This record gives sequence, C-alpha cells and structure tokens, in this order.
Amino acid sequence: MTTQNKPAVAVIILNWNGAALLKEYLPQVVANTNPETARVIVADNGSTDDSRKILEEQFPEVETLYFDRNYGFAEGYNRAIEHYRDYHYVVLLNSDVAPAPQWIDDLYSFMNAHPEAGACQPKLRAYMERENFEYAGACGGYIDRNGYPYCRGRIFATCEADNGQYDTVAEVDWASGAALMTRPEVYLECGGLDPKFFAHMEEIDLCWRIRLKGYKIYAVPQAVVYHLGGGSLPPSNPRKTYLNFRNNLLMLYKNLPDDVRGKSLFTRRLLDTIAWLKFVATFQFGNAGAILKAHRDYRKMMPEMKVAGAAENLIEKRPNILVRYYLKGQKTFDKL
Repeated sequence: MTTQNKPAVAVIILNWNGAALLKEYLPQVVANTNPETARVIVADNGSTDDSRKILEEQFPEVETLYFDRNYGFAEGYNRAIEHYRDYHYVVLLNSDVAPAPQWIDDLYSFMNAHPEAGACQPKLRAYMERENFEYAGACGGYIDRNGYPYCRGRIFATCEADNGQYDTVAEVDWASGAALMTRPEVYLECGGLDPKFFAHMEEIDLCWRIRLKGYKIYAVPQAVVYHLGGGSLPPSNPRKTYLNFRNNLLMLYKNLPDDVRGKSLFTRRLLDTIAWLKFVATFQFGNAGAILKAHRDYRKMMPEMKVAGAAENLIEKRPNILVRYYLKGQKTFDKL
C-alpha cells in the first residue's frame, strides 16, 4: 500500500497459537473494518501452530508481522506499535473480537474530534451472550480506591444486560486492551505496555500513565465489538489469578503518589489475604497458591519498577466497590 492511499489507522491483532481464533474472528474483522479508514494487521508472537499457514493461504489481504518468539501481550504490542508508529492511530484488538459494522469509523471520528483523548474503547458485548456486556471492559473501565477494576456494565463477576443504559460517551479511568484505540505518539511517550506485566492489567496501568500525562480516556459506545474473552487463559486458571494479583500490586506501586503508596498497598495486601483465605476455604488451592506466589514475586520486582512520580492520587475519590457490592448489594454501575 502506497503512502498516498495508506489509511489513518492500523488495527493490530496480536496472535499467539491462535489458529482457530483467526479462522473464526479474522473474517469478521476484515468484513467490518473500512479499508479506507484502517489497515488490518496481524502481529504473530512466535506461534508454533498453523497460524502462519492460515494467514498466508486464507488471508492474503491482511498484512502480517512475524516475531521470533512469544514476547507476551505487552512487549508484543510494544514492538508492533513501534513498527507501525507512522499511522495516525493504532488499535490493539484481541484475536477473539468480532467488531460490528462502522466500529472503526466511529472510533476514528471521535479521536479526530477530541485531541485531548489519549485513548478510547468501543462498547464491549459478550460474543456468546450478545445482549450482555463483556467482562473485560464492558462500556468503559474504572479503578476503585483499593485498586480493583470495574466497569460501566460490569462489577466483579456481574455483567449487566445492555439496554442502552450506558450509551453516552464517558470519560473513564481505563480502556479495555481487548479493543483500544490510541495515538502512537502518546502510547510511546508513556512507555507503552509494561513488559514486566507480561499479560493482564497492563492496559489499565498504561491508561493510568496516559492520564497522569494529562490526556483523557473515553468509552465510545456508538462503536460496538463482541468479545469472546478468556481466549488466552480461562478465569479459573491459577496462572491468570497469579498475573492479576501480582500486576495489580505493581500497578498501584507504580502509579500512586509517594505519600499514599505505602498505606494503600498495606490495605490492598490485607484484602488479598482475605481473598487467599476464601480460596483455601473453598478448596481452590491452586488459586490460593497463585496469590502467595504473586505477593512473593511482587516483592522481588518492586526494586526494578519505575514509579510515575504522580502528584495526584487519581483513585482516592472512587467508591469502595467491595463494600458497595458485597455489603450493600449494589451490583450494577448505576447503583454506585
């Protein structure tokens, strides 16, 4: 594609041994992505399955970038976005996402009209239950005062039905990494996704750093995508538990101001102890062990983490969703 007719947006799908996902979802991405607005690209993270063969034989119109090994979600996207930094915008799109028509034009138009936006996301609905919001982002993400992520349309494991109740554009704390549009220069200025996270919660950390730089994050529900979720690790997998607990601690350590970091992390570690006790009491010993390992590795990684030098605590005014959800029974976003 020549410079003269190159579109403004690079839609980058990071693939690792996802041959089956490519066969199901990539045709829908190609069909519903306006080629005048965006170029669909698959960055392959050193797959050892039939991904390369499928891409070359079944999707010759899709641009490909091949890595020599699996760099994880974070470093894989960092390398891909550095490679495609000459686009006006890039979209991080999971390999298990099927977009609705016009999705890319809606996001592109919004970013063009809002120069203060560092990133945005579409509405995420569940691929298998299409009237419901999807767990990993729903209609825009927030972080409660203790560091727990929640969304318009999803609190903890409760995903609401989408009845149009969140169809207004909203400034949010984070945009889902399942379908995140950003400006390459903003992404790279903020350091990209932290490769030490490897996977899980790294987009929340990135969006926190984007906000600390003075940009805003938005949810744009006029754009809609359908996300399968759990495409890499199922929710019950202890590896996922480990990454979520470890990375949440790392995220708080990096982005909270110096004067509140210690107290906030002490509180969070007490709450994690309660979670560990719950796993033990319900005989989920794999997940209980994952929490212990997460805290051990967090302590090891702390000295090498670069703190943001934040002057403002961006989560201090957020609700305590543990209290709201479990004690007050407020299980939907509109009740918070």
